[in-house]
Amino acid sequence: MTTTDTPADEDNAVANRDALSHSYDFDRLSLPLILADMRFRRRDPGAGDPVPPFDLPTTDGDRFRSTALTKPVLMVFGSLTCPLTEASGPGLNQLHRRFGDQVRFVAVNVREAHPGENIPQPHTAADKLAQAHALRDHHRFEFAVAVDDLDGTLHRAMSPKPNSAYLIDQTGTIRFRAQWANDTRGLEEALEAMVSGNALRREKLARTVPNLVRSLGYIDEVLDRAGPRAKRDLWRSAPPMAAMSALTKLLPTVSPAKRGPVLLALIAVALTGGIALWLGLS
Repeated sequence: MTTTDTPADEDNAVANRDALSHSYDFDRLSLPLILADMRFRRRDPGAGDPVPPFDLPTTDGDRFRSTALTKPVLMVFGSLTCPLTEASGPGLNQLHRRFGDQVRFVAVNVREAHPGENIPQPHTAADKLAQAHALRDHHRFEFAVAVDDLDGTLHRAMSPKPNSAYLIDQTGTIRFRAQWANDTRGLEEALEAMVSGNALRREKLARTVPNLVRSLGYIDEVLDRAGPRAKRDLWRSAPPMAAMSALTKLLPTVSPAKRGPVLLALIAVALTGGIALWLGLS
């Protein structure tokens, strides 16, 4: 008797392979990969550490080099299929309009956070450069997008978070690290201190829960763009997150950035009302 693998079986097999091998350019998202994004390790570079050496091409035909930092740099990692990158785009453009004359803004295109049929992991340098151009055009960035290599050398050296941000001074020293670049207020505070020459009030920022909540309203849109497989992988790997993102579609008149917080508030009200009703009837 012979058996035939189903698409779901194949998806699980690839996901398990990627998780076990810790493949950088994974084909299927998995829970271990999601959990690894939730916190930095102690050995990951932070404030006071030198930035690892790099020399990357950019979408404007220039180079982004660690040895040629003529002014402070805000370096942000991201990809087309990352809901956090989607959530951070408007804030980054806003910050660039305010600080772009004094700080060089560079987005670094890295591995796809939720690869799918429409936007797979790039397998050639040309593919990755094309996706970097698409990332810049999609967000209408007025600053360059640099392109990490296929092995993610810089991304892995910094810690391969999907949308982290680093403020680096002219000497190549990291001054500030944010786990999520959609924390616009935190980035603004760090940039203000840097350009004014003041000491930074804090050197790292990792408000994981509120930043993930603010990204919920973007997940469905991003995964639709990536392809059906990307959405299926999220349901398999993190069902609560997939369910929450699906529920945000019930709030079409609310802006994507506010759908997550509004949804949680409505759920809290419903739960409170249900508990009050149960206590009243008991």
